[in-house]
Amino acid sequence: MTTLTTRRFPSRAALDAALEERLARAIGARGATAIMLSGGTTPLPAYRLAAQRPPPPHDEGLHIVYSDERYVPSDTEASNFHQTRVLLDALALPPAGVKRVRTELPLDEAAADYERQLASLLKSGVRVGLGLLGLGADGHTASLFTVADLERARGRLAIAVQRPDGLSAVSVTPDFLARVAEPLFVVAGSGKEDAVRALLAQNPHLTAWRAVEACPRVELWVHTGADAP
Repeated sequence: MTTLTTRRFPSRAALDAALEERLARAIGARGATAIMLSGGTTPLPAYRLAAQRPPPPHDEGLHIVYSDERYVPSDTEASNFHQTRVLLDALALPPAGVKRVRTELPLDEAAADYERQLASLLKSGVRVGLGLLGLGADGHTASLFTVADLERARGRLAIAVQRPDGLSAVSVTPDFLARVAEPLFVVAGSGKEDAVRALLAQNPHLTAWRAVEACPRVELWVHTGADAP
């Protein structure tokens, strides 16, 4: 049984500030831990806020992983890795501390390589603590869009995906998300109200819910007010 808790924010600024504070706590956690970052526009202000402040002391065992990655060059604006570079640069992690999708490889090889990175991380005993997730208006999360994606993901930690927008991607899977201690949906912007209601109802037809239904606890932070971009 999954416990879903919700926190609503009166403004986008309040959401951004709370997420920056939550990131800071996760960064400063003791022991070998990993933080899963998501892409898209919603978490970027919090990444920038976190980068502007002196980073909290962090353990040498801190790792960064990604919920998904578009199959684009890693130095382009569409790349989740590129979007998070401001935070990565502030943390000054060694290359081994950042587990990214190597989009310079052919797609299937990139997915297999990322799965190997995640498997090695988990095997080494690293705890995946905070895990950020987005929620699309169509009910997707990470780059899991359809029932077919979920079916192909069974028994896997990462898979290649063909996105509805024509791009390819590599996404983590429900099996990996089940190993995330603190999965957190962060939702802002208009047009997502139906998806939020479906997630709150734990609708079994919603891809995002099915992606996390094996997690004991899930959080939803949401601001969909008039000042949301």
